[in-house]
Amino acid sequence: MALKIRLARGGAKKRPFYRVVIADTRSPRDGRFIEKIGTFNPLLPKDDAERIKVDIERAKHWLSVGALPTDRVARFLDDAGVYTRKARSNPEKSKPKAKAQERLEAARMAAEEAAEAEKAAAEAPAEEAQA
Repeated sequence: MALKIRLARGGAKKRPFYRVVIADTRSPRDGRFIEKIGTFNPLLPKDDAERIKVDIERAKHWLSVGALPTDRVARFLDDAGVYTRKARSNPEKSKPKAKAQERLEAARMAAEEAAEAEKAAAEAPAEEAQA
């Protein structure tokens, strides 16, 4: 049975509140879970102590038996010093997409042609003045 440490949503519409739970990966997000180990209230300020509460000892236990945290829970556990998450880097993400690259290339070519035309125009009167 594959286990996840994940968030289960509760609260009212537009007022989210999450429980940090241990659940089977096949169970629904808000459905059956094995154990509740904490809470997360995203509406509170980031520096509030009540924003995220996790039972560290239980988290360590479940990590030791093979439970994998989701990305968001991994951040919480990393901040608590329980779990070290891998650094992620995607240099391709910031690059413009294909059409934007084509437009940039076209603009660069137009600028080069304009610079060459300006250079040729500047050289032409200089040649006439010398003759």
